[in-house]
Amino acid sequence: MSGEQAYEHGERPSVAVLGVGTMGEAVLAGVLRSGWSPEDVVVVVRREERARELAERHGVRAVPLAEAATRDVLVVGVKPQQLAGLLDDVAVHVRPGALVVSVAAGVTSAALAQPLPAGVAVVRVMPNTPALVGAGVSAVSAGPGAGQEHLDLVRRLLAGTGDVVVVPESQQDAATAVSGSGPAYVLLVLEALVEAGVHAGLPRTVSAQLATGTLAGTAALVRESGEHPSLLRERVTSPGGTTAAGLRQLDERGVRAAVLAAVEAAQARARELGA
Repeated sequence: MSGEQAYEHGERPSVAVLGVGTMGEAVLAGVLRSGWSPEDVVVVVRREERARELAERHGVRAVPLAEAATRDVLVVGVKPQQLAGLLDDVAVHVRPGALVVSVAAGVTSAALAQPLPAGVAVVRVMPNTPALVGAGVSAVSAGPGAGQEHLDLVRRLLAGTGDVVVVPESQQDAATAVSGSGPAYVLLVLEALVEAGVHAGLPRTVSAQLATGTLAGTAALVRESGEHPSLLRERVTSPGGTTAAGLRQLDERGVRAAVLAAVEAAQARARELGA
């Protein structure tokens, strides 16, 4: 049964999340938020403590890999270095017609498909950690055996994580550098803004509330207005004003160049991990 047919008949394919670290849990939370019942989702983890934690937090149960691998959709959430061994173990149990969804940075869909039997579709996904609260963005690419029905199913699976953007696989490493790693860049800026407020005389709790609200509000303004960030920035920058004075310092210290360099470095690292 295809993902589209399953939804048309009010059914949802069974899901297994293999490896539930930060990204894996973000996807797990989103799948449950998308309408899947905890009874329809199982996880594979290495530690009993982690299994109990996930059961308490999400209501899902941990099962052996051999059992999980027979599910309709396998979300592979392990680190790239662990992926090859896991796929070899999965291959003897996965059934034709299954969908394998990988969130491993840098690993190509061809490499993912190589150890799997014929008839298994592969889709690459790069989510980000805001998916834990339904505010993430995921870049999705079709791999071997994956058609539009598989992309539609992945969109539905990830609907509860936030935005889903379909990109060619050739752009996955760039997407990883921008949105996958991007929350860390933004959090670093937020951390610095909070600290700056404290140094300027604000209580830490007040500075954190002001900085966090500003960050969230600015992102919402860009999204809702549909205007380019540079235009919105110009509107808040009065000639000779406070914002202009602050922006001058950021320009002199090369903030823009540093962000460009960070994305380039993350993209290069994604390629290294895939190799």
